[in-house]
Parts: sequence; structure tokens; C-alpha cells
Amino acid sequence: MNDKSGCCSCGTGCCGQEQAKKQIVIDFLYLDLSACKRCQGAETNLDKALGEVSGLLKAAGFDITVNKINITSKEMAEKHRFVSSPTIRINGVDIDLEVKETACTECGDLCGDSVDCRVWTYEGVEYSEPPKAMIINAIISAVYNKQDTTSARKGEYRLPDNLKRFFDGLEKKA
Repeated sequence: MNDKSGCCSCGTGCCGQEQAKKQIVIDFLYLDLSACKRCQGAETNLDKALGEVSGLLKAAGFDITVNKINITSKEMAEKHRFVSSPTIRINGVDIDLEVKETACTECGDLCGDSVDCRVWTYEGVEYSEPPKAMIINAIISAVYNKQDTTSARKGEYRLPDNLKRFFDGLEKKA
């Protein structure tokens, strides 16, 4: 059907007008992927979640960018406003707004001090790594709820004591 009065099927938008690209930016911030099981599990579940939703998002016209950022210093932590490891943000918004932590043996061994890493709360249950369903729901929510990402970057940031201990311990061991 070649009706010029309706929307065209050229793929560039309706009637030749270019549509703005829709963007999903996912930041995965972590302290260590070599030893920390929480960081490893978060990365694995993020990759699995993306494997399940990326085709659908691309078909709906979304570009997906995934930034995997190894936070290796206090300066990097401050630059990225890093509060706990691991962290997953979608379009600048943390997928779990409540940050809870418990002792992390692996990260403690890395720095030679007692360190806590993140635990995730999803549907009333705590997990040591973000469940795949939690990540998928956060991505879908970001697509349909058009979140205001400017508020996620506002406010005062202070490097948490837990991260100070981790990086101070790494420096002592080096």
C-alpha cells in the first residue's frame, strides 16, 4: 500500500520526518570483577537481562549503551558519585534507590580491611546480586516512565566511609 496520507514505512519516521533516537544508557559500576562474587553476579545478571530485552528495545527504536566502569580510585568514585558496589543505573537512576550493604569477604581480602558491599532488595527479599527480573523491570520502567534523570545528579555527594576504607586499604597494600 502506497498511501501518502498516512505514516510511511521508510523507517525514518512519519512522512519523511526524522524521529529523535530514543536512548537507554546503562551504567554498571563496580569495584572488582576478578574476586568479588557480588560484582560478578551483577555483571552476569545484567548481561542476561540485556540478552532478553535488547532485541525488543532495538525493534522499538531504542539505542542501548552499556558502560561497565571499574571504580579504581577515590577520584573515580567521586566523579561517578559512587555510593556502593556494585551499582546499576539506567539513564542515571539507580535501579535500587535504597542502598543496603553487608560484609563482603572478597573485597575485604582485596584491601586488607573490613568492607561492606551492596545487597539488593527486590519484592521484599534481599539478594547478594541484583536478580535478572529486577534489572529487566528497571529497564522497562525507564522506557515507559520517562524518568527525570536530572534529579539523580543533583544534591551533595560525599564519598562513603566504606569506600574510603577500601581505597585506603588498596593504597597500603600497594
